[in-house]
Amino acid sequence: QVQLVESGGGLVQPGGSLKLSCVASGKVFSLWAMGWYRQAPGKQRELVAKITDDGDKMDFNDDVKGRFTISRDNAKAMLYLQMNRLKPEDTAAYYCNRGEPIPWNSWGQGTQVTVSS
Repeated sequence: QVQLVESGGGLVQPGGSLKLSCVASGKVFSLWAMGWYRQAPGKQRELVAKITDDGDKMDFNDDVKGRFTISRDNAKAMLYLQMNRLKPEDTAAYYCNRGEPIPWNSWGQGTQVTVSS
């Protein structure tokens, strides 16, 4: 069973930045592509960024492309999401999980990001 713990969220003004972190345990982290997901109130959870197991390739959805960066440290089983030029529409709970082929059934508690002036 995988355990995922996200952190780093908070309240930030539009245009600001945050860096999210995720620590994974219970699985061999380096074997899997990983992703960051988010869920806003009343909306379905969506994948916003993913990274290959070796960290060589990244992919982003169009809403965050050019503003967010995903990275990982396999030695520490850590996943990161650097979010820049944040917008109010980025407000959501953010989660990490496997990026491909599908997420694991187990989710962490998430970390809340609120973008507001």
